Amino acid sequence: MTAISTTTVAIDYPESDGKPVGETDAHRREILYIVDTIDRFFAAVPDVYVSGNLMFYYEEGNPSSVVSPDVFVVKGVKKGLRRVYKLWEEGQAPCVVIEMTSRSTRLEDKGNKRALYAMLGVREYFMFDPLGEYMKPPLQGYTLVGTEYAAMLPDPDGKLVSRELGMKLYRDDTYLRLIDLKTGDEVVRTDDLGSALRAAEEQARAAE
Repeated sequence: MTAISTTTVAIDYPESDGKPVGETDAHRREILYIVDTIDRFFAAVPDVYVSGNLMFYYEEGNPSSVVSPDVFVVKGVKKGLRRVYKLWEEGQAPCVVIEMTSRSTRLEDKGNKRALYAMLGVREYFMFDPLGEYMKPPLQGYTLVGTEYAAMLPDPDGKLVSRELGMKLYRDDTYLRLIDLKTGDEVVRTDDLGSALRAAEEQARAAE
């Protein structure tokens, strides 16, 4: 979607909405680790930007036209630290958004946000309920077909396939886990890196 420039005066675009990162420890953990895990996955791709809980402004001159996705991925823009994301400056909307659904956000995630992301052209939208309290099933995905979202059907092993990420997504208790579509290997979560490194070292010693 192309944003229209309508302003000639300086307008403040706040960097925070004053809301917490997540409602519970599980929600905060998933937001932080999934952002970092996907970012590492695309580390070698220079024009894929991964972020989350960042103010995303989609209409120039209107600071109220803002959303803060828990996790979002944009293709076609440079990596780098941003204070906010302005659609009219970047020129690209996210291709994927993941929301960690909670008691206070579940209605908005299923309604207003879903409609907004469809309008912005977000090609894949996922909702994950870490505690399994508000959605059945706790992990749901949608693909943009025209201007509307169609529900993703799980593959034979019950996982959701993200063509945009090149991954499969599945729920493991309160964790969201990712599998590389090309290799079939689990994408090691940031919080599991220590264990993975220790296991690799043990295998290397055993091989010696």
